[in-house]
Parts: sequence; C-alpha cells; structure tokens
Amino acid sequence: MSVTTLGCRCGTVRLELDGSPIVVAQCHCNSCREGARRLAHLPGAPVVTGAQDGVDYVLYRKDRLRITRGREMLRHFRLGSNRKTRRVIASCCNSPVLVEFDGGHWASLYGSLWPAGTLPALDLHTMTGDRVDTTPLDDGVPAGRWATTKFFATLLGAWIAMGFRQPALAAETPEIVLEG
Repeated sequence: MSVTTLGCRCGTVRLELDGSPIVVAQCHCNSCREGARRLAHLPGAPVVTGAQDGVDYVLYRKDRLRITRGREMLRHFRLGSNRKTRRVIASCCNSPVLVEFDGGHWASLYGSLWPAGTLPALDLHTMTGDRVDTTPLDDGVPAGRWATTKFFATLLGAWIAMGFRQPALAAETPEIVLEG
C-alpha cells in the first residue's frame, strides 16, 4: 500500500495516509462554504474554495490516517454549538487540515494540503443544490442528486470494508471560536 505524506504550510503538523482515498469530492453545501469563509479570515490561511465556490476534499478512512507530528498544534471549531462537524486546523500557520463528523468513519482532508499539481483528480461534486452561483458546472465531473447518492453509497462501502468500525482519529483537540 502506498503512503502519502502531507503537512501544514509551515511543516509543523505532518500526516500519513495509507493507500487510496475513498473519494475526492468538491462540496458545495452551505456549511462547507461558511466554514471556508471563516477560515479565510485567519492570518495566513490558504483559500480552500475552488473556482466554482466549492471546497475540495480528499476523503480517507480514519484507520488509514495517522497524525505523525504536531498533534498538539491542532485546534478545531464548529459552526454552532449543536453541530456534529468539527473543522480542524493547524494553529501554527492556520492551515485547514480536515473536517470530521462526530461518529463518522472517514475524515475529509482539505485539498489545500496537497502541493500544487498533486491533488488527486476530482471524482464528483456533491450538495450542488446549495450552490448560490447557478452557472452550470462544466468540468465533466458528475454532479447532482445521483452523484450525491453515489457519494453516500461509496462512504457506506468503505464503512462495510472497515467492519463498521468508527476509529478515533485523534485525541480531542482544543476548541477555538471563529465568529461568523
């Protein structure tokens, strides 16, 4: 199995990923766009929204992701106190690292972690019904309801392959507040 090594912009936080991702997706949901907007206000943070106002993610099974260095620099925020999604950043340089859903078996790593030109090819656009820009997505990548259904089916397939386990990704990270 191949290993991909990634890190935050300053190199303090390092990750290792085993094998291939579950899927590479660009999410257009309101939550991902709002999270990206809040991240953009952090000093030095890279832009995580793409040209079509979606956020690029590379989804990996949690059992294939290791934080090998800089765990103590990780912080998270939620868009609201009752939200099940936490967005994790490297506080050393404000690099967005991943999105994790409470009880999920996968982690959605921000595409901005990959060096220029190395991001795996996009498999699908998801949650396109939330898009504000109604210009058609013309990049040849599947989008819409069927793509979203296929996305969730792919996640279910990965969970089945994991024996329905939900591994802990990391010890709970300190929470920060990023106001809207």
